Amino acid sequence: MNTPHLRFTDIDPSIEERVDTLLKQMTLEEKVGQLVQINLGWREDTDDWVREGRVGSILSLTDTQEINRLQRIAVEESRLGIPLLIGNDVIHGYRTVFPIPLAESCTWEPALLERASRVAADEAAASGTDWIFAPMVDICRDPRWGRIAEGAGEDPFLGSAMAQARIRGFQAADLTSERRIVACPKHYVAYGAAEAGKDYNTVDISERTLRDVYLPPFKAAFDAGAGTVMSAFNELNGIPASANAFTLRTILREEWGFPGVVLSDFDAIGELIHHGFAEDHKTATRKSILAGVDVDMMGNAFPFHLAALVREGQTPENLVEHAVRRVLRLKFMLGLFEAPYTDESLADQITLTGENRALALEVCRKSMVLLKNEGKILPLSNSIETLAVIGPLADNHHEPLGCWTLQGRDEDVESVLDGLQAVLPENITLLHVPGCEIEGGDVDFDRAVSAALAADVVVMVLGESLMMSGEAHSRAHLDLPGRQQELLEAVVATGKPVVAVLMAGRPLAIPWMAEHVAAMLMAWHGGIRTGRAVADLLFGNAVPSGKLTASFPRSEGQIPVYYAHKSTGRPIDIRGIIQFDRAHKSQYLDESSDPLFPFGFGLSYTTFAYSDLAVETPEIGLDDTLVVSAKITNTGERTGDEIVQCYVRDLCGSVTRPVKELKGFKKVTLTPGESQIVHFEIPARTLGFHGLTMDYVVEPGEFWVWIGANAREGLKGAFTVIA
Repeated sequence: MNTPHLRFTDIDPSIEERVDTLLKQMTLEEKVGQLVQINLGWREDTDDWVREGRVGSILSLTDTQEINRLQRIAVEESRLGIPLLIGNDVIHGYRTVFPIPLAESCTWEPALLERASRVAADEAAASGTDWIFAPMVDICRDPRWGRIAEGAGEDPFLGSAMAQARIRGFQAADLTSERRIVACPKHYVAYGAAEAGKDYNTVDISERTLRDVYLPPFKAAFDAGAGTVMSAFNELNGIPASANAFTLRTILREEWGFPGVVLSDFDAIGELIHHGFAEDHKTATRKSILAGVDVDMMGNAFPFHLAALVREGQTPENLVEHAVRRVLRLKFMLGLFEAPYTDESLADQITLTGENRALALEVCRKSMVLLKNEGKILPLSNSIETLAVIGPLADNHHEPLGCWTLQGRDEDVESVLDGLQAVLPENITLLHVPGCEIEGGDVDFDRAVSAALAADVVVMVLGESLMMSGEAHSRAHLDLPGRQQELLEAVVATGKPVVAVLMAGRPLAIPWMAEHVAAMLMAWHGGIRTGRAVADLLFGNAVPSGKLTASFPRSEGQIPVYYAHKSTGRPIDIRGIIQFDRAHKSQYLDESSDPLFPFGFGLSYTTFAYSDLAVETPEIGLDDTLVVSAKITNTGERTGDEIVQCYVRDLCGSVTRPVKELKGFKKVTLTPGESQIVHFEIPARTLGFHGLTMDYVVEPGEFWVWIGANAREGLKGAFTVIA
């Protein structure tokens, strides 16, 4: 899919002329007003502020009538008639709620996410939204961090592909409402590297890691035309991200030439005081505007101090004008001056349509990951007589929505029980017992065990509530919350075959489950069609195809555990130096170094064989392209999708390199017995890194390459890059 989409990074000279004309008419207070974003709870006299031109944008407002009322004040009652921007968090759907972004990324299908993002933009635009505060493109390698749910996992290559897909979808040029949406990739930058997985926490990483791991998805988003970016809460190497001139000016403006708007996160400028980086709001205002923030979201900074700083000579007025120019340019590009109002009848016509619900089901099915299927217990047979469905999430219509679903409604959600009842043959008796609550509360283990004993197969629906992931929802312990582990062990002790369906906003540390249950399906928080998707997969109406985009740890002590780690001087796969009768190498005494489930892992109801690896260009120059291929054969009895992955390793560099890096992926559909040669073409220029001088370089030398089903296995070859 390649939906026509708007590129807000392209400059139109005719718009620049209109911006120039308007800027010349503006007072200093009106200029500052364009850099102020508030919500309706911020002040009681919001109408007066809008009328006086002291507000440029409003967030978290979805009432179309109220949006139009405020827009009329701005357009018809203010001196210059500059329309408002309306911004909202639309993270994984609007009213049609799709799986959480981490789950969506497990489809490995950017074109599908582009379609889902377009639906979200369509519904949001029809409700009056101009500005979507998404996608979150933070790389995260610590599942304790709750906001891992909002991104695409641990890998910058995959994350970049998903970022571009979502930008194209959000900024689609053909929305039903004929309105336009601008996206806002966030959180700039390295927010996902927070120490100890605690939200808002300190980030201290090398510039090389910043450039090679955390910046690429942002650059990809801007290359796709994203018109705004949100600066993060965290500090980065001692400088808060919302006052960091190195990232906001040196990299973003000077190196990348980004012409768009930089928006602070919620009160991130005011929080410079808590960081110990600013004495007061006035100082915070000066430091953030000088560093490169354009718009103050919900801070008591710009609206009260920026004009005074200009008059006192502490902040150049042309710096303010540059920021205002970017905001006005965006409003012109969105067409707000020509069409500021929203058709209040439109939202009901295009929201939660049958087509949108069907797409939500497709994404949900493809996002779920089959982690285990011992004895091929799945798909379940239609000949079983009794099915027990146990667990606190089995008949839940709220938690599947996931975090950050501000417009999602419980009544739109299909629970797993709903889904099973829709697909079960009449000959199967269904028994349902919650067994316990998600966290604490009452338990009913005896009834759960009795139901299990009466059943041929048990499906246990376990996991997290939606409020256990997302912003400010970090967890130190990643096992099943509450008394769910006790419930699981009691049911497994019956000896009946158990299928675990896991709902969560992050990878969990569940080694006991992985060892003792027959099958495991990672359903995540799948949105409104969760129940039907689970049922279709359990009974074989659909074949699992999702693969993990974040490694599952065996225990919290392994964290961070991710595939693209460094070798170290004593890697795990060598003999090591023998001291005190023990091999001294990079390993734990009491735990494996391997993840429970690796990046890229996922099973199917069929099997695939990899053979005939061919490195078609064993020697390439710096301007050439690596061509590598392998034959993939469906060796099972079902048609299925396989996500074929290509990894490389630079064996020796001027700085150390990861043991593997994803450089390509393709999804292929194969019928039983069918084979396909899958080719990857990897430009040599993508094999580089930031070297000793922090310039991007591709160094000549020896490389390994793999084509395989996940990051832990694959066919291995070699090639050489020559100068």
